[in-house]
Amino acid sequence: MNKTIIWIAALLLTTSIFGQEYAKGKLIYSNNLSSEKKVKDWKLEGKANVEFKGGWMHLYSPNEENHHVYWCPHDFPANFIAEWDAQNFKVDAGLCIIFFCAKGLHGEDIFDSSLPKRTTGEFKDYTRGAMNCYHISYYANGRDQPGRLIANLRKNAGFHLIESSEPGIPLNYTGVNHLKLVKNEGQILMYVNGRKIIDWKDDGNKLGPILGAGKIGFRQMQWTHFAYCNFKVWEIVPTK
Repeated sequence: MNKTIIWIAALLLTTSIFGQEYAKGKLIYSNNLSSEKKVKDWKLEGKANVEFKGGWMHLYSPNEENHHVYWCPHDFPANFIAEWDAQNFKVDAGLCIIFFCAKGLHGEDIFDSSLPKRTTGEFKDYTRGAMNCYHISYYANGRDQPGRLIANLRKNAGFHLIESSEPGIPLNYTGVNHLKLVKNEGQILMYVNGRKIIDWKDDGNKLGPILGAGKIGFRQMQWTHFAYCNFKVWEIVPTK
């Protein structure tokens, strides 16, 4: 293979984090989200329709009744690179969040029977309840706060706002967006179509220990209709 092609391929697989290079290692989860069979083990909290059209998974609440969270059942490591595609089908209102590193306050699996039931998708159950996690709102145009452009990163439990400076997905954009989330120890970065929207380092002190392994979930407020596909997660490999 031509050396130039090899170099370009390596570059495309590499993410720069605060001057340190990290590459995608082993692919640990891959799901194109194209059919009901592909998500048969996923966990839905809150009332929502999950439909499949043209290889995409559409998620929305009928009659805008409930906020909702759709959890991938896989346990992800503390350090990873995740990517997925998302498209907005309702630009008048909506809000999309990614939860990650989600575990019970005492290290329990978030589906452990000892934890309080989460059935309505209410935000406080995830941000001030019985779990720890990080979350990023990468599209924010809720009817309760219309026109918000800025993406927020928060640490839970506690709903601590820790990064809020860059716009997420443009409010009226209906094209396909490619999302990338990087978590390496305390380093958290997120990109929308190659543009960095989150860049923060958890010091493990001010807001408690750095969060580690756990679940990843997609949350939408009740006014939202997004479609998703090509969800993949890799281990991180340091490069020289």
